[in-house]
Amino acid sequence: MTEDFLYYIWQQRLFFQEDIRTADGEQVSVVRTGIRNSHAGPDFTDAHIKIGDTLWVGCVEIHLRSSDWEKHGHHTDAAYNNVILHVVYQHDADAYNAFRMKIPVMTLHFDSRYYENYLSLTDSKDDIACRNKVGLIDAFSRMNWTERLAVERLEQKSNAILQTYRATGHDWAETFYRQLARSFGFSLNALPFESLAKSLPLHILLKHRDRLYQLEALLFGQAGMLNDEIPDSEYHASLRREYLFLRQKYQLTPIEPFLWKFLRLRPVNFPTVRIAQFAALTHRNEHLFSRIIYSGDIRTLEQAFKPEVSPFWENHYVFGKTSEKRKKTFGKTAFLSVMINTVVPLLFVYGKERGGEKEYMQAIELLEQLPAEKNSILSQWESLGFDNRNAFTSQALLHLKNEYCNVRRCLHCAFGNAIVGKNLPAK
Repeated sequence: MTEDFLYYIWQQRLFFQEDIRTADGEQVSVVRTGIRNSHAGPDFTDAHIKIGDTLWVGCVEIHLRSSDWEKHGHHTDAAYNNVILHVVYQHDADAYNAFRMKIPVMTLHFDSRYYENYLSLTDSKDDIACRNKVGLIDAFSRMNWTERLAVERLEQKSNAILQTYRATGHDWAETFYRQLARSFGFSLNALPFESLAKSLPLHILLKHRDRLYQLEALLFGQAGMLNDEIPDSEYHASLRREYLFLRQKYQLTPIEPFLWKFLRLRPVNFPTVRIAQFAALTHRNEHLFSRIIYSGDIRTLEQAFKPEVSPFWENHYVFGKTSEKRKKTFGKTAFLSVMINTVVPLLFVYGKERGGEKEYMQAIELLEQLPAEKNSILSQWESLGFDNRNAFTSQALLHLKNEYCNVRRCLHCAFGNAIVGKNLPAK
């Protein structure tokens, strides 16, 4: 038995509600169970409980055993002085608040089959605990929960964006620049790309936006890739000369080159290629942030993310080594990743912070315009009958698996709730 399960039984009012009495024999009527408190303090606030002839409004604390009240130190904690009812699974001791007033205690009684349903999920060896039962969930409930999950995932991604926003002194353009740079590093080089952006403020980069050559000098130089000379590489040498001048002019300090990862990456994903693409993107789009904010059209954005790198990179993946000529375009998979992980979350949080419903809804609509992601997790949900029709549903299903299934938060999941608390036939 867990307290989390008892919270669920209480909140969903699945306990036997006829002739409820306290341990002292007083009649109890639960008018309102209260609001679940996820912070410090009692488990439920604003509960309305009638004990005897008196209606009480206050907090409810739930424990497995009533003796846990003192074990947890609530008897000396003033935050628990407004507890009006102590709900327990087993009553084995009286409880008193800091004023030495006795707290009414009520034992929670419920149909044992709810707990059996709960154990069928928590004890499951399957990575999706409800795999054999989720098919019973109706289509409307599925749709409603997946919509909530997609928004929850966006809110989760918003946290990192808000941290950057505060660190930049509430500058949205600089925030977008840093987040976009991070996304160009994808998983392996996200941190060095973010460090590169921090070391080279956007306003400096934009001063040289008209000359791709100078953008490359600044970006490769700040990446630490122009620190040393490379024999027989005139392009590298010319970038290095340009960078040394600009570095002195702006008093810049490059990041350490060892931060960049090349091992086990396909050449097209080398950080050198991504930096060249980032320079080209900056060169081509003068006001990229504004363009994204006011566009809302996925085709327009896709065109914006098709920068043409300088001719040198058409037959190079790294400095000092010629390769077969090939266009280094920003592929559809890369574009999808940047949109899902950077552009859409930033639009979402931008709208929320500014109270702009237009941007908030635009973020949702962009996700719905983007194609569905494909991976092994999503294939599992598809095999269970889920319609993975676009990026909005993909994000919802990934969030469900990672944040609920993997950590067995079944009681916090609408599907788990429905399975545990399904209508039971009379015994």
